Amino acid sequence: MIAIGKPLEDFTLPATGGQDFHLAAAHGKPLVLYFYPKDSTPGCTVEAGQFRDLHPRFAKLGCAVYGISRDSIKSHEDFKDKLALPFELLSDAEGALCQMFGVIKMKKMYGKEVRGIERSTFLVDAAGVLRREWRGVKTDGHAAEVLAALHSL
Repeated sequence: MIAIGKPLEDFTLPATGGQDFHLAAAHGKPLVLYFYPKDSTPGCTVEAGQFRDLHPRFAKLGCAVYGISRDSIKSHEDFKDKLALPFELLSDAEGALCQMFGVIKMKKMYGKEVRGIERSTFLVDAAGVLRREWRGVKTDGHAAEVLAALHSL
Protein backbone atom coordinates (compact mmCIF):
# COMPACT_ATOMS: atom_id res chain seq x y z
CA MET A 1 0.00 0.00 0.00
CA ILE A 2 1.08 3.59 -0.56
CA ALA A 3 2.68 5.72 2.13
CA ILE A 4 3.11 9.46 2.63
CA GLY A 5 6.62 10.57 1.65
CA LYS A 6 7.10 7.66 -0.77
CA PRO A 7 6.94 7.78 -4.58
CA LEU A 8 3.91 6.17 -6.19
CA GLU A 9 4.36 3.11 -8.37
CA ASP A 10 3.61 3.78 -12.02
CA PHE A 11 0.17 2.78 -13.25
CA THR A 12 -1.94 3.13 -16.36
CA LEU A 13 -5.74 3.43 -16.49
CA PRO A 14 -8.23 4.22 -19.24
CA ALA A 15 -9.41 7.83 -19.10
CA THR A 16 -12.19 9.90 -20.56
CA GLY A 17 -11.41 11.62 -23.83
CA GLY A 18 -10.36 8.35 -25.49
CA GLN A 19 -6.95 8.22 -23.87
CA ASP A 20 -4.99 6.32 -21.26
CA PHE A 21 -3.55 7.97 -18.17
CA HIS A 22 0.06 7.02 -17.36
CA LEU A 23 1.35 8.24 -13.99
CA ALA A 24 4.94 8.35 -15.30
CA ALA A 25 3.87 10.78 -18.04
CA ALA A 26 2.36 13.11 -15.41
CA HIS A 27 5.65 13.68 -13.54
CA GLY A 28 6.73 17.29 -13.41
CA LYS A 29 3.49 18.69 -12.01
CA PRO A 30 1.49 18.04 -8.86
CA LEU A 31 -1.60 15.82 -9.06
CA VAL A 32 -4.82 15.38 -7.16
CA LEU A 33 -6.20 11.87 -7.38
CA TYR A 34 -9.64 11.66 -5.84
CA PHE A 35 -11.45 8.35 -5.49
CA TYR A 36 -15.24 8.40 -5.36
CA PRO A 37 -17.88 5.65 -5.13
CA LYS A 38 -20.15 6.11 -8.15
CA ASP A 39 -20.89 8.45 -11.05
CA SER A 40 -24.05 10.57 -10.87
CA THR A 41 -24.81 9.92 -7.19
CA PRO A 42 -25.56 12.92 -4.94
CA GLY A 43 -22.29 13.04 -2.95
CA CYS A 44 -20.14 12.32 -5.97
CA THR A 45 -21.92 15.02 -7.96
CA VAL A 46 -21.26 17.59 -5.21
CA GLU A 47 -17.60 16.58 -4.95
CA ALA A 48 -17.00 16.67 -8.71
CA GLY A 49 -18.79 20.02 -8.95
CA GLN A 50 -16.57 21.55 -6.28
CA PHE A 51 -13.39 20.30 -7.99
CA ARG A 52 -14.82 21.67 -11.27
CA ASP A 53 -15.55 25.07 -9.75
CA LEU A 54 -12.05 25.35 -8.24
CA HIS A 55 -10.31 23.83 -11.27
CA PRO A 56 -8.99 27.18 -12.59
CA ARG A 57 -7.21 27.70 -9.26
CA PHE A 58 -5.70 24.19 -9.34
CA ALA A 59 -4.60 24.77 -12.95
CA LYS A 60 -3.04 28.14 -12.06
CA LEU A 61 -0.79 26.23 -9.62
CA GLY A 62 0.10 23.71 -12.37
CA CYS A 63 -1.87 20.92 -10.68
CA ALA A 64 -3.86 18.32 -12.61
CA VAL A 65 -7.00 16.82 -11.06
CA TYR A 66 -8.27 13.29 -11.80
CA GLY A 67 -11.38 11.58 -10.47
CA ILE A 68 -11.24 7.78 -10.13
CA SER A 69 -13.96 5.19 -9.62
CA ARG A 70 -14.75 1.67 -10.77
CA ASP A 71 -17.39 2.92 -13.22
CA SER A 72 -16.98 2.29 -16.95
CA ILE A 73 -15.56 4.86 -19.35
CA LYS A 74 -19.05 5.23 -20.88
CA SER A 75 -20.48 6.10 -17.45
CA HIS A 76 -17.58 8.48 -16.84
CA GLU A 77 -18.09 10.23 -20.19
CA ASP A 78 -21.79 10.76 -19.40
CA PHE A 79 -20.98 12.08 -15.89
CA LYS A 80 -18.24 14.35 -17.22
CA ASP A 81 -20.53 15.77 -19.92
CA LYS A 82 -23.46 16.25 -17.54
CA LEU A 83 -21.33 18.30 -15.10
CA ALA A 84 -19.07 19.92 -17.74
CA LEU A 85 -15.99 18.68 -15.88
CA PRO A 86 -12.75 20.26 -17.14
CA PHE A 87 -10.64 17.30 -15.95
CA GLU A 88 -10.47 13.63 -16.88
CA LEU A 89 -12.02 10.69 -15.04
CA LEU A 90 -10.14 7.39 -14.77
CA SER A 91 -11.81 3.99 -14.84
CA ASP A 92 -10.45 1.42 -12.38
CA ALA A 93 -12.98 -1.26 -13.36
CA GLU A 94 -10.76 -4.08 -12.04
CA GLY A 95 -10.08 -2.23 -8.79
CA ALA A 96 -6.29 -2.67 -8.89
CA LEU A 97 -5.56 1.01 -8.20
CA CYS A 98 -8.25 1.07 -5.51
CA GLN A 99 -6.42 -1.83 -3.85
CA MET A 100 -3.05 -0.08 -4.19
CA PHE A 101 -4.44 3.00 -2.44
CA GLY A 102 -6.40 0.96 0.11
CA VAL A 103 -9.73 2.68 -0.61
CA ILE A 104 -11.95 -0.41 -0.89
CA LYS A 105 -13.90 -0.78 2.34
CA MET A 106 -16.96 -2.56 3.69
CA LYS A 107 -19.76 0.01 3.88
CA LYS A 108 -23.42 -0.03 4.85
CA MET A 109 -25.86 0.71 2.06
CA TYR A 110 -29.57 0.44 2.73
CA GLY A 111 -28.79 -1.69 5.78
CA LYS A 112 -26.60 -4.17 3.87
CA GLU A 113 -22.81 -4.57 3.99
CA VAL A 114 -21.25 -3.92 0.58
CA ARG A 115 -17.69 -3.49 -0.66
CA GLY A 116 -17.16 -0.08 -2.16
CA ILE A 117 -14.84 2.87 -2.51
CA GLU A 118 -14.31 4.99 0.58
CA ARG A 119 -14.23 8.59 -0.66
CA SER A 120 -10.51 9.46 -0.48
CA THR A 121 -8.14 12.02 -1.99
CA PHE A 122 -4.37 11.96 -2.51
CA LEU A 123 -2.06 14.88 -3.24
CA VAL A 124 1.07 13.94 -5.20
CA ASP A 125 3.98 16.34 -5.75
CA ALA A 126 5.73 17.03 -9.06
CA ALA A 127 8.26 14.26 -8.38
CA GLY A 128 5.50 11.64 -7.97
CA VAL A 129 5.78 11.49 -4.16
CA LEU A 130 2.61 11.19 -2.07
CA ARG A 131 2.42 14.27 0.17
CA ARG A 132 -1.09 14.23 1.67
CA GLU A 133 -4.06 11.93 1.97
CA TRP A 134 -7.64 12.37 3.08
CA ARG A 135 -9.75 9.30 3.84
CA GLY A 136 -13.44 9.05 4.66
CA VAL A 137 -13.95 12.45 3.04
CA LYS A 138 -17.05 14.56 3.58
CA THR A 139 -17.71 16.28 0.26
CA ASP A 140 -18.72 19.80 1.25
CA GLY A 141 -15.65 22.04 1.27
CA HIS A 142 -13.24 19.20 0.57
CA ALA A 143 -11.92 20.53 -2.76
CA ALA A 144 -11.09 23.85 -1.06
CA GLU A 145 -9.20 21.97 1.67
CA VAL A 146 -7.16 20.12 -0.98
CA LEU A 147 -6.44 23.42 -2.76
CA ALA A 148 -5.18 24.93 0.51
CA ALA A 149 -2.86 21.93 1.00
CA LEU A 150 -1.57 22.33 -2.56
CA HIS A 151 -0.37 25.84 -1.66
CA SER A 152 1.90 24.29 0.99
CA LEU A 153 3.76 22.01 -1.45
